[in-house]
Amino acid sequence: MIHNRRYEKNKNYLFIDGYNIINFWEPLNKLKEISFEEARNELINILIEFSHTTSEKIILVFDAYLVKGSSGKIYSKDGIDIVFTKENESADHYIERELDRIGRLRNVRVASSDSTVQSIILSRGGSRTSARELEIEVINSKKVTENFRRKLKRDKVNSLDKNNLKKLKDFKDYLR
Repeated sequence: MIHNRRYEKNKNYLFIDGYNIINFWEPLNKLKEISFEEARNELINILIEFSHTTSEKIILVFDAYLVKGSSGKIYSKDGIDIVFTKENESADHYIERELDRIGRLRNVRVASSDSTVQSIILSRGGSRTSARELEIEVINSKKVTENFRRKLKRDKVNSLDKNNLKKLKDFKDYLR
């Protein structure tokens, strides 16, 4: 059964409609033709990496709409929350319900190319991000991280002394 979560006032949230993203991101769409589970796992891994460069709490939602007897499940993995909805509940409905619970006091974004979900989030004072826009954010985040890694390597930074730890902290702060 899905338990109620608490939302913090000063935290930013990013809800992601998992299957919507899988269907829109070409590499994941191709992978789902081989295995939905592999496509889900790849998206989870991509978003875990992305979560380290964003100030938003990521909540990834997958439909279990047609899964008979599913009571839903929420778990955390390496900094992101992953939700499988209960039977007869779409990701859209789950996100809409959570947006009602959050209210207008928090900074919330929803990543989905579904026009209904986009309308709902906008009517509740949040912002929407299309699947393509999120993909660009993720790609740019990877580029920034890779450029920083190359710079550290070029500067022959090979150990994590206090100076290097400070550089990493500064970089993390810069990304947020």
